[in-house]
Amino acid sequence: MECIKASSLPVSSFVPVSIDRHYTGNDRTTWNVNALSDSLAFESNDKTFWEKSVVGLLPHRWSFAETEVSRAVFVGFSDLSRRLTYQFKKNPLLRVGCMGFFDDRSPGRFSGKKERRSEELLGSIASVTEFVKAHNVQHIYIALPLSAQPRIQALLDNLRRDTTASIYFVPDILSFDLIQANISIINGIPVVAVCESPFVGINSTIKRISDVVLSVFILLLIAPLMVLIAIGIKLSSSGPVLFKQRRYGVDGKEIVVYKFRSMTVMEDGVQVDQATRHDPRITRFGAFLRKTSLDELPQFINVLQGHMSIVGPRPHAISHNEIYRNLIKGYMVRHKVKPGITGWAQINGFRGETDTEEKMQRRIDYDLDYLRNWSLFLDLLIIFKTIGVVIRDKNAY
Repeated sequence: MECIKASSLPVSSFVPVSIDRHYTGNDRTTWNVNALSDSLAFESNDKTFWEKSVVGLLPHRWSFAETEVSRAVFVGFSDLSRRLTYQFKKNPLLRVGCMGFFDDRSPGRFSGKKERRSEELLGSIASVTEFVKAHNVQHIYIALPLSAQPRIQALLDNLRRDTTASIYFVPDILSFDLIQANISIINGIPVVAVCESPFVGINSTIKRISDVVLSVFILLLIAPLMVLIAIGIKLSSSGPVLFKQRRYGVDGKEIVVYKFRSMTVMEDGVQVDQATRHDPRITRFGAFLRKTSLDELPQFINVLQGHMSIVGPRPHAISHNEIYRNLIKGYMVRHKVKPGITGWAQINGFRGETDTEEKMQRRIDYDLDYLRNWSLFLDLLIIFKTIGVVIRDKNAY
Protein backbone atom coordinates (compact mmCIF):
# COMPACT_ATOMS: atom_id res chain seq x y z
CA MET A 1 0.00 0.00 0.00
CA GLU A 2 1.38 3.39 -1.01
CA CYS A 3 0.84 5.88 1.78
CA ILE A 4 1.02 9.60 1.05
CA LYS A 5 1.00 11.92 4.04
CA ALA A 6 -1.12 15.01 3.62
CA SER A 7 2.04 17.11 3.73
CA SER A 8 3.01 15.76 0.29
CA LEU A 9 -0.22 16.53 -1.54
CA PRO A 10 0.69 18.26 -4.83
CA VAL A 11 -0.30 21.72 -5.95
CA SER A 12 1.24 22.89 -9.19
CA SER A 13 2.77 26.17 -10.36
CA PHE A 14 3.23 27.82 -7.00
CA VAL A 15 4.18 31.51 -7.17
CA PRO A 16 4.40 34.14 -4.41
CA VAL A 17 1.34 36.17 -3.50
CA SER A 18 3.03 39.49 -4.09
CA ILE A 19 0.82 40.89 -6.82
CA ASP A 20 -1.39 43.86 -6.13
CA ARG A 21 -4.13 43.45 -8.70
CA HIS A 22 -6.09 40.96 -10.78
CA TYR A 23 -8.69 41.85 -13.35
CA THR A 24 -12.08 40.45 -12.36
CA GLY A 25 -14.32 41.67 -15.13
CA ASN A 26 -16.92 43.15 -12.79
CA ASP A 27 -17.68 46.80 -12.05
CA ARG A 28 -14.58 47.00 -9.88
CA THR A 29 -12.03 46.40 -12.63
CA THR A 30 -9.22 45.58 -10.21
CA TRP A 31 -8.81 43.11 -7.39
CA ASN A 32 -6.37 43.73 -4.58
CA VAL A 33 -5.16 40.26 -3.64
CA ASN A 34 -3.21 41.40 -0.59
CA ALA A 35 -6.27 43.21 0.75
CA LEU A 36 -8.34 40.07 0.27
CA SER A 37 -5.77 37.99 2.09
CA ASP A 38 -5.53 40.51 4.90
CA SER A 39 -9.29 40.39 5.34
CA LEU A 40 -8.93 36.67 5.92
CA ALA A 41 -6.08 37.08 8.40
CA PHE A 42 -7.31 34.95 11.24
CA GLU A 43 -4.89 32.93 13.35
CA SER A 44 -5.43 29.46 14.76
CA ASN A 45 -3.18 27.73 17.28
CA ASP A 46 -4.67 24.38 16.31
CA LYS A 47 -2.53 22.64 13.70
CA THR A 48 -5.34 21.19 11.66
CA PHE A 49 -4.98 18.59 8.97
CA TRP A 50 -4.99 21.11 6.12
CA GLU A 51 -2.95 23.75 7.96
CA LYS A 52 -0.20 21.20 8.46
CA SER A 53 -0.53 20.00 4.88
CA VAL A 54 -0.30 23.23 2.94
CA VAL A 55 3.12 24.13 4.37
CA GLY A 56 4.53 20.94 2.91
CA LEU A 57 2.85 21.14 -0.49
CA LEU A 58 5.24 20.12 -3.27
CA PRO A 59 4.91 21.49 -6.81
CA HIS A 60 4.67 18.81 -9.49
CA ARG A 61 4.88 21.18 -12.47
CA TRP A 62 6.81 24.08 -10.97
CA SER A 63 9.91 25.58 -12.51
CA PHE A 64 12.31 27.98 -10.82
CA ALA A 65 12.16 30.01 -14.02
CA GLU A 66 8.45 30.75 -13.58
CA THR A 67 7.65 34.24 -12.39
CA GLU A 68 3.94 34.55 -13.13
CA VAL A 69 1.40 34.29 -10.38
CA SER A 70 -1.03 31.41 -10.67
CA ARG A 71 -4.59 32.69 -10.63
CA ALA A 72 -6.85 30.67 -8.34
CA VAL A 73 -10.54 30.75 -7.47
CA PHE A 74 -12.41 28.90 -4.75
CA VAL A 75 -15.79 27.24 -5.13
CA GLY A 76 -17.53 27.35 -1.77
CA PHE A 77 -17.13 30.15 0.75
CA SER A 78 -16.44 28.40 4.03
CA ASP A 79 -14.08 28.30 6.96
CA LEU A 80 -12.11 25.63 5.12
CA SER A 81 -11.65 27.64 1.90
CA ARG A 82 -10.76 30.76 3.91
CA ARG A 83 -8.12 28.80 5.83
CA LEU A 84 -6.63 27.66 2.54
CA THR A 85 -6.47 31.19 1.13
CA TYR A 86 -4.86 32.30 4.38
CA GLN A 87 -2.18 29.64 3.94
CA PHE A 88 -1.48 30.82 0.39
CA LYS A 89 -1.03 34.33 1.76
CA LYS A 90 1.10 33.12 4.67
CA ASN A 91 3.49 31.00 2.57
CA PRO A 92 5.13 33.07 -0.21
CA LEU A 93 6.74 30.07 -1.93
CA LEU A 94 3.31 28.75 -2.86
CA ARG A 95 2.89 31.59 -5.40
CA VAL A 96 -0.87 31.42 -5.69
CA GLY A 97 -2.98 34.54 -6.21
CA CYS A 98 -6.45 34.18 -4.70
CA MET A 99 -8.95 35.99 -6.93
CA GLY A 100 -12.08 35.24 -4.92
CA PHE A 101 -14.92 32.84 -4.11
CA PHE A 102 -18.00 31.44 -5.79
CA ASP A 103 -21.02 30.43 -3.74
CA ASP A 104 -24.77 30.17 -4.27
CA ARG A 105 -25.52 31.81 -0.92
CA SER A 106 -25.98 35.57 -0.53
CA PRO A 107 -23.34 37.58 1.41
CA GLY A 108 -25.78 38.16 4.25
CA ARG A 109 -25.71 34.47 5.14
CA PHE A 110 -22.00 34.52 5.94
CA SER A 111 -20.40 35.50 9.23
CA GLY A 112 -18.36 38.69 9.42
CA LYS A 113 -18.79 42.08 7.79
CA LYS A 114 -21.33 41.97 4.99
CA GLU A 115 -19.46 44.44 2.75
CA ARG A 116 -16.26 42.38 3.02
CA ARG A 117 -18.05 39.15 2.11
CA SER A 118 -19.73 40.88 -0.84
CA GLU A 119 -16.37 42.00 -2.22
CA GLU A 120 -14.85 38.53 -1.90
CA LEU A 121 -17.71 36.78 -3.73
CA LEU A 122 -17.32 36.69 -7.50
CA GLY A 123 -20.64 35.05 -8.31
CA SER A 124 -22.71 31.90 -8.16
CA ILE A 125 -21.34 28.41 -8.76
CA ALA A 126 -23.04 28.36 -12.16
CA SER A 127 -20.81 31.24 -13.29
CA VAL A 128 -17.49 29.55 -12.42
CA THR A 129 -16.81 28.10 -15.88
CA GLU A 130 -17.37 31.38 -17.73
CA PHE A 131 -15.22 33.31 -15.25
CA VAL A 132 -12.39 30.79 -15.54
CA LYS A 133 -12.41 31.02 -19.34
CA ALA A 134 -12.66 34.81 -19.39
CA HIS A 135 -9.84 35.46 -16.93
CA ASN A 136 -7.39 32.66 -17.64
CA VAL A 137 -7.69 31.06 -14.19
CA GLN A 138 -5.13 28.28 -13.71
CA HIS A 139 -6.33 26.70 -10.45
CA ILE A 140 -9.79 25.89 -9.12
CA TYR A 141 -10.24 24.70 -5.56
CA ILE A 142 -13.59 23.09 -4.85
CA ALA A 143 -14.37 23.34 -1.12
CA LEU A 144 -17.99 22.29 -1.08
CA PRO A 145 -19.41 19.93 1.58
CA LEU A 146 -19.50 16.21 0.84
CA SER A 147 -23.30 16.40 0.66
CA ALA A 148 -23.01 18.56 -2.49
CA GLN A 149 -21.79 15.69 -4.69
CA PRO A 150 -24.36 16.25 -7.50
CA ARG A 151 -23.37 19.92 -7.79
CA ILE A 152 -19.68 19.01 -7.66
CA GLN A 153 -20.12 16.47 -10.45
CA ALA A 154 -22.02 18.93 -12.63
CA LEU A 155 -19.34 21.58 -12.08
CA LEU A 156 -16.56 19.13 -12.94
CA ASP A 157 -18.33 18.15 -16.17
CA ASN A 158 -18.60 21.80 -17.23
CA LEU A 159 -15.03 22.70 -16.30
CA ARG A 160 -13.46 19.69 -18.03
CA ARG A 161 -15.48 20.39 -21.16
CA ASP A 162 -14.64 24.09 -21.50
CA THR A 163 -11.37 24.79 -19.61
CA THR A 164 -7.87 23.43 -19.08
CA ALA A 165 -7.57 24.71 -15.49
CA SER A 166 -6.18 22.42 -12.82
CA ILE A 167 -8.93 21.34 -10.45
CA TYR A 168 -8.50 20.38 -6.81
CA PHE A 169 -11.07 19.01 -4.43
CA VAL A 170 -10.62 20.16 -0.83
CA PRO A 171 -12.68 17.67 1.18
CA ASP A 172 -14.45 19.15 4.16
CA ILE A 173 -13.15 16.68 6.74
CA LEU A 174 -12.42 19.34 9.35
CA SER A 175 -15.86 18.66 10.78
CA PHE A 176 -14.57 15.27 11.88
CA ASP A 177 -12.49 14.82 15.03
CA LEU A 178 -9.24 14.07 13.21
CA ILE A 179 -6.60 11.86 14.81
CA GLN A 180 -3.38 11.49 12.76
CA ALA A 181 -5.19 12.14 9.46
CA ASN A 182 -3.44 11.00 6.30
CA ILE A 183 -4.22 9.98 2.74
CA SER A 184 -3.40 6.53 1.37
CA ILE A 185 -3.61 5.26 -2.20
CA ILE A 186 -4.68 1.62 -2.48
CA ASN A 187 -4.39 0.48 -6.11
CA GLY A 188 -5.48 3.91 -7.29
CA ILE A 189 -8.26 4.30 -4.73
CA PRO A 190 -7.76 7.27 -2.36
CA VAL A 191 -8.49 6.52 1.29
CA VAL A 192 -8.55 9.28 3.93
CA ALA A 193 -7.73 8.17 7.46
CA VAL A 194 -9.61 10.30 10.00
CA CYS A 195 -8.67 8.31 13.10
CA GLU A 196 -5.32 6.52 13.19
CA SER A 197 -2.70 5.64 15.76
CA PRO A 198 0.41 7.85 15.71
CA PHE A 199 2.49 4.72 16.27
CA VAL A 200 2.62 3.09 12.87
CA GLY A 201 5.71 2.35 10.81
CA ILE A 202 8.91 3.97 12.02
CA ASN A 203 7.09 5.85 14.80
CA SER A 204 6.19 2.53 16.41
CA THR A 205 9.84 1.48 16.40
CA ILE A 206 11.01 4.81 17.81
CA LYS A 207 8.42 4.67 20.56
CA ARG A 208 9.27 1.11 21.56
CA ILE A 209 13.05 1.64 21.56
CA SER A 210 12.73 4.77 23.70
CA ASP A 211 10.42 2.93 26.13
CA VAL A 212 12.77 -0.02 26.56
CA VAL A 213 15.96 2.05 26.88
CA LEU A 214 14.46 4.49 29.39
CA SER A 215 12.72 1.74 31.39
CA VAL A 216 15.88 -0.34 31.77
CA PHE A 217 17.86 2.73 32.81
CA ILE A 218 15.21 3.89 35.30
CA LEU A 219 14.70 0.41 36.82
CA LEU A 220 18.42 0.03 37.39
CA LEU A 221 18.46 3.46 39.00
CA ILE A 222 15.46 2.92 41.29
CA ALA A 223 15.99 -0.76 42.18
CA PRO A 224 17.32 0.02 45.70
CA LEU A 225 14.39 2.41 46.27
CA MET A 226 11.88 -0.24 45.19
CA VAL A 227 13.38 -2.69 47.70
CA LEU A 228 13.00 -0.12 50.50
CA ILE A 229 9.40 0.57 49.47
CA ALA A 230 8.59 -3.15 49.50
CA ILE A 231 10.00 -3.42 53.05
CA GLY A 232 7.99 -0.38 54.11
CA ILE A 233 4.75 -1.88 52.79
CA LYS A 234 5.31 -5.18 54.61
CA LEU A 235 6.11 -3.42 57.89
CA SER A 236 3.21 -0.96 57.75
CA SER A 237 0.31 -3.30 56.90
CA SER A 238 -0.53 -6.91 56.19
CA GLY A 239 -0.94 -8.07 52.62
CA PRO A 240 1.10 -8.42 49.42
CA VAL A 241 3.62 -5.84 48.27
CA LEU A 242 2.18 -5.52 44.77
CA PHE A 243 -1.38 -4.67 43.83
CA LYS A 244 -2.51 -6.09 40.49
CA GLN A 245 -5.52 -4.66 38.69
CA ARG A 246 -7.07 -5.31 35.29
CA ARG A 247 -7.09 -2.34 32.93
CA TYR A 248 -7.71 -1.79 29.24
CA GLY A 249 -4.57 -1.60 27.10
CA VAL A 250 -4.01 -0.89 23.42
CA ASP A 251 -7.04 -1.72 21.24
CA GLY A 252 -9.12 -2.18 24.38
CA LYS A 253 -7.48 -5.50 25.32
CA GLU A 254 -7.25 -6.39 29.00
CA ILE A 255 -3.87 -6.09 30.69
CA VAL A 256 -2.73 -6.49 34.30
CA VAL A 257 -1.16 -3.33 35.74
CA TYR A 258 1.26 -3.48 38.69
CA LYS A 259 1.36 -0.97 41.53
CA PHE A 260 2.81 -0.95 45.00
CA ARG A 261 -0.08 -1.66 47.36
CA SER A 262 -1.25 1.52 49.07
CA MET A 263 -4.63 0.38 50.44
CA THR A 264 -5.99 -2.21 52.81
CA VAL A 265 -8.24 -3.53 50.02
CA MET A 266 -7.49 -5.13 46.64
CA GLU A 267 -10.48 -3.99 44.55
CA ASP A 268 -10.69 -5.28 40.99
CA GLY A 269 -14.35 -6.14 40.48
CA VAL A 270 -17.45 -4.84 38.79
CA GLN A 271 -17.39 -1.71 40.95
CA VAL A 272 -14.18 0.08 41.90
CA ASP A 273 -14.44 3.29 43.90
CA GLN A 274 -11.87 5.94 43.11
CA ALA A 275 -9.62 7.00 45.95
CA THR A 276 -10.72 10.22 47.65
CA ARG A 277 -9.04 12.66 49.98
CA HIS A 278 -8.68 11.17 53.49
CA ASP A 279 -9.86 7.81 52.12
CA PRO A 280 -9.91 5.34 55.09
CA ARG A 281 -8.82 2.50 52.77
CA ILE A 282 -5.42 4.14 52.22
CA THR A 283 -2.69 3.09 54.63
CA ARG A 284 -0.44 5.65 56.23
CA PHE A 285 2.57 4.55 54.22
CA GLY A 286 0.33 4.19 51.16
CA ALA A 287 -0.67 7.85 51.41
CA PHE A 288 2.99 8.81 51.09
CA LEU A 289 3.43 6.51 48.11
CA ARG A 290 0.37 7.90 46.32
CA LYS A 291 1.28 11.52 47.01
CA THR A 292 4.73 11.04 45.49
CA SER A 293 3.54 8.60 42.77
CA LEU A 294 6.06 6.04 44.04
CA ASP A 295 3.27 3.47 43.96
CA GLU A 296 3.45 3.62 40.13
CA LEU A 297 7.11 2.52 39.89
CA PRO A 298 6.36 -1.20 39.21
CA GLN A 299 4.67 -0.12 35.97
CA PHE A 300 8.10 0.20 34.40
CA ILE A 301 7.95 -3.61 34.42
CA ASN A 302 4.67 -3.34 32.46
CA VAL A 303 6.53 -1.17 29.96
CA LEU A 304 9.24 -3.79 29.47
CA GLN A 305 6.51 -6.40 29.00
CA GLY A 306 5.15 -4.30 26.15
CA HIS A 307 1.77 -3.72 27.83
CA MET A 308 2.35 -0.06 28.67
CA SER A 309 4.41 2.92 27.57
CA ILE A 310 6.20 5.45 29.74
CA VAL A 311 4.09 8.23 28.23
CA GLY A 312 0.48 7.78 27.15
CA PRO A 313 -3.10 8.07 28.39
CA ARG A 314 -3.36 6.80 31.96
CA PRO A 315 -5.22 3.46 32.23
CA HIS A 316 -8.48 3.49 34.15
CA ALA A 317 -10.09 0.62 36.03
CA ILE A 318 -12.25 -1.47 33.70
CA SER A 319 -15.40 -0.59 35.64
CA HIS A 320 -14.68 3.12 35.12
CA ASN A 321 -14.13 2.55 31.40
CA GLU A 322 -17.52 0.93 31.06
CA ILE A 323 -19.15 3.94 32.68
CA TYR A 324 -17.38 6.74 30.81
CA ARG A 325 -17.26 5.17 27.34
CA ASN A 326 -21.02 5.79 27.16
CA LEU A 327 -20.81 9.32 28.54
CA ILE A 328 -17.81 10.91 26.81
CA LYS A 329 -17.43 11.20 23.07
CA GLY A 330 -14.22 9.64 21.76
CA TYR A 331 -13.41 7.98 25.09
CA MET A 332 -12.24 4.68 23.61
CA VAL A 333 -10.04 6.39 20.99
CA ARG A 334 -7.45 6.82 23.73
CA HIS A 335 -7.02 3.05 23.59
CA LYS A 336 -5.52 3.23 20.10
CA VAL A 337 -2.18 3.51 21.93
CA LYS A 338 -0.64 1.82 24.94
CA PRO A 339 -1.54 3.36 28.31
CA GLY A 340 1.22 5.31 30.01
CA ILE A 341 2.76 5.79 33.43
CA THR A 342 2.38 9.52 32.90
CA GLY A 343 0.65 11.57 30.25
CA TRP A 344 -0.21 14.92 28.72
CA ALA A 345 -3.33 15.21 30.90
CA GLN A 346 -1.40 14.54 34.11
CA ILE A 347 1.11 17.37 33.60
CA ASN A 348 -1.75 19.74 32.73
CA GLY A 349 -3.52 19.44 36.06
CA PHE A 350 -5.64 16.30 35.61
CA ARG A 351 -3.77 13.91 37.83
CA GLY A 352 -5.52 12.04 40.60
CA GLU A 353 -9.24 11.81 41.27
CA THR A 354 -11.73 12.59 38.49
CA ASP A 355 -14.83 12.93 40.63
CA THR A 356 -16.96 14.68 37.99
CA GLU A 357 -17.79 13.97 34.37
CA GLU A 358 -16.38 17.38 33.44
CA LYS A 359 -12.96 16.50 34.89
CA MET A 360 -12.93 13.21 33.03
CA GLN A 361 -13.92 15.02 29.82
CA ARG A 362 -10.98 17.38 30.20
CA ARG A 363 -8.63 14.48 30.83
CA ILE A 364 -9.85 12.73 27.68
CA ASP A 365 -9.47 15.96 25.68
CA TYR A 366 -5.80 16.10 26.66
CA ASP A 367 -5.34 12.40 25.86
CA LEU A 368 -6.74 12.89 22.34
CA ASP A 369 -4.61 16.00 21.90
CA TYR A 370 -1.57 13.86 22.70
CA LEU A 371 -2.57 11.38 19.99
CA ARG A 372 -2.93 14.17 17.44
CA ASN A 373 0.41 15.81 18.18
CA TRP A 374 2.73 13.01 19.31
CA SER A 375 6.45 13.37 18.83
CA LEU A 376 9.48 11.96 20.65
CA PHE A 377 10.23 15.48 21.86
CA LEU A 378 6.73 15.73 23.35
CA ASP A 379 7.30 12.44 25.22
CA LEU A 380 10.58 13.71 26.66
CA LEU A 381 8.94 17.01 27.63
CA ILE A 382 6.15 15.17 29.47
CA ILE A 383 8.64 12.97 31.33
CA PHE A 384 10.65 16.04 32.39
CA LYS A 385 7.57 17.99 33.50
CA THR A 386 6.18 15.01 35.40
CA ILE A 387 8.99 15.35 37.94
CA GLY A 388 7.91 18.88 38.77
CA VAL A 389 4.23 17.94 38.88
CA VAL A 390 4.87 15.13 41.38
CA ILE A 391 6.75 17.48 43.68
CA ARG A 392 4.17 20.27 43.82
CA ASP A 393 0.85 18.67 42.82
CA LYS A 394 -1.93 18.61 45.42
CA ASN A 395 -4.41 16.51 43.43
CA ALA A 396 -2.83 13.12 44.19
CA TYR A 397 -3.97 11.28 47.29
